[in-house]
Amino acid sequence: MRAPKPTICFIGSGVMAEAMIKGLLSQGTMSAAQLVAADPREERGQELVERYDLRYESDNKIAAAHADILVLSVKPQALAQVLPELRDSLGDDTFVLSIVAGASSKRLADGLGTERIIRAMPNTPAQIGQGITIWLARAAVLESERSWARTLLGALGQEIAVEDESLLDMATALSGSGPAYVFLFMEALIDVGVHMGFSRRIAEQLVQQTLLGSVAFAQASGLHPASLRNQVTSPGGTSAEAIFHLEKGGLRTVIARAVWAAYERSISLGSNGQHFPE
Repeated sequence: MRAPKPTICFIGSGVMAEAMIKGLLSQGTMSAAQLVAADPREERGQELVERYDLRYESDNKIAAAHADILVLSVKPQALAQVLPELRDSLGDDTFVLSIVAGASSKRLADGLGTERIIRAMPNTPAQIGQGITIWLARAAVLESERSWARTLLGALGQEIAVEDESLLDMATALSGSGPAYVFLFMEALIDVGVHMGFSRRIAEQLVQQTLLGSVAFAQASGLHPASLRNQVTSPGGTSAEAIFHLEKGGLRTVIARAVWAAYERSISLGSNGQHFPE
């Protein structure tokens, strides 16, 4: 992939694809003229044209034929149909960046007939440029292509390159599903606030800003979470009482079991040739 201003084609134009498109344009990394969105839903294609002034194609083969970088962002269950369509459409200099959950790099390489595959696992905060993505490049991927992958994934937030593909299954359980755990915790805190007598609006504001501020404080301090917790846990105080009950209820054990179960599920789905549900 030698083009100084590459054409980037998104096969599948859902939430994550749009997040990347929005990030690339807002950062000035790419121009709309370099971006092509492919999606069988014409109404979705027109939405993206109106919002970002990019090019839209309803036919994956036509879209992929002129791509320097092909971003594979379809639903997992669509891969069986999409991979054969794309196999003969990729150019010799095209490399593929996949953000399809549960699809191994080997399956993608075999299905597309190319070894120039990068597999990535982003998470939903990418929609506002605050995500984190872990990714892996197969051995045939050029250094220049790895650099472009960093640029594309950087449009979603932070990115971490790894050499062991098993870490993507771990990331699926920890950071990919992680927002769901955080939202459940938020929901529980808000419900308690309402039960105590706050309006739901105020309870939501208190919980959201508490979590946001706590994470920002942790990042700024550089301290271990245990040290930060000790700072707000006075002997015999309210925090100490609450934490006693959280520990007594097995919070750490429940979290560990839940994340480990998600990890095992990720491995199982991939090894059985299944896909993640939407």
